[in-house]
Amino acid sequence: MPYGKYWQKEEVLAKKEIEELQLKRLKWVVRHAYSNVPFYRQKLKKAGIHPDDISRREDIAKLPFTTKEHLRENYPFGLFAVPKEEIVRIHTSSGTSGKPKVVGYTRRDLENWVNMVARCLYMVGIRRKDVFQNMVSYTFFTGGLGLHYAAELIGAMVVPAGTGNTERQIRYMLDFGTTAIHATPSYAMYIKEVAESMEVKPDEIGLKIGCFGAEPWSDNTRKRLENAFGLKAYDSYGLSEMNGPGVAFECEEQHGLHIWADHYFIEIVDDEGNPVSDGEKGELILTSLTKEALPILRYKTGDITYIMDDECSCGRTHPKIHRILGRADDMIVVRGVNVFPSQIEHVLMQIPEVGDNFQVVITRNILDELTVRVEMREDVFTGELADLEKIRQKVQKELHKELGLRTNVELVEKGTLERFRGKAKRVIDLRKEL
Repeated sequence: MPYGKYWQKEEVLAKKEIEELQLKRLKWVVRHAYSNVPFYRQKLKKAGIHPDDISRREDIAKLPFTTKEHLRENYPFGLFAVPKEEIVRIHTSSGTSGKPKVVGYTRRDLENWVNMVARCLYMVGIRRKDVFQNMVSYTFFTGGLGLHYAAELIGAMVVPAGTGNTERQIRYMLDFGTTAIHATPSYAMYIKEVAESMEVKPDEIGLKIGCFGAEPWSDNTRKRLENAFGLKAYDSYGLSEMNGPGVAFECEEQHGLHIWADHYFIEIVDDEGNPVSDGEKGELILTSLTKEALPILRYKTGDITYIMDDECSCGRTHPKIHRILGRADDMIVVRGVNVFPSQIEHVLMQIPEVGDNFQVVITRNILDELTVRVEMREDVFTGELADLEKIRQKVQKELHKELGLRTNVELVEKGTLERFRGKAKRVIDLRKEL
């Protein structure tokens, strides 16, 4: 470690070797969960399944799904498969409703997780010479410590900046020579805005690599970040239930996220839970193959994506998923049309006159009404009614082409909408209050 241009030799295992390893580990994790987690033992018995019934990779379809409700129902430690004295750390989900999902780690779990994240950071070019500024929460959120320890393992200098105080974050970048950052894309957009207000040109800060995740974002947002800072922006995917960040990550090709199949069994299913055809989008289902403390079988992530079938020129043999298209529970149904906030972002970020922030408001009179509030760039906000109306109609037309839905568009001045240091809250659904 490192293994040539890779962090670990497992990144370039032959497909057959990966599948053999997956089957071996699938058998282990099913038996581990059955033997040590009463919830799974009861669930599998009810389904008429015994660990001995898992003899092929395809047999995973016999197992019942696990949902986030199951984790909350067993709060805090009901799904743990090892005694508490073997747990060396816990984290919780970043969800805001109900009880959090509690996840735990043995020492080996942490070692596996940190190496997976190190694979990701090494894959996008982070090395010992880099200064890595980590601008996410360091409390229960897995993104803080997960990337911190991985960057340290590589040997980079880590700046544990956490969230908030954006002017100071920018001073840190300038003073410490930060070359790589980790943040949500919406916070990175805000950093750009604050830097400009400080009369610091974002592309003069010296950043080369940006690792962004925790919320869906579009290729058009990527272009804006790359053009603003002069860096390469990489998409990250993870969830607390599967360790945290490091489940999947883009390589330098920036075309799909490699998902580590030696640690996770990957499925894509439709609304009924049936496998979809190759290349067809659906919900990502993950089974942890190496987790000791919290083995999870066929977890319904709620994330919509698809498996990309092409081989990657980076040489890594693990499958790639398309960047997350949206979350099943984030999908908005307006007048019978399914809408993801990421679709709206995709449209807005390719319109030059539009700023970096937007908000979606849904109301109901007789029919559902979808209003998109859009900040304008300062240099195009003339205040002339004719100019504004022309831009408003342009935005409305592009949204209609993408969504197949008539929307109301409201143009507002820069700085009008709320800024976010963590995950952006883009949608306000006032129908729920009726």
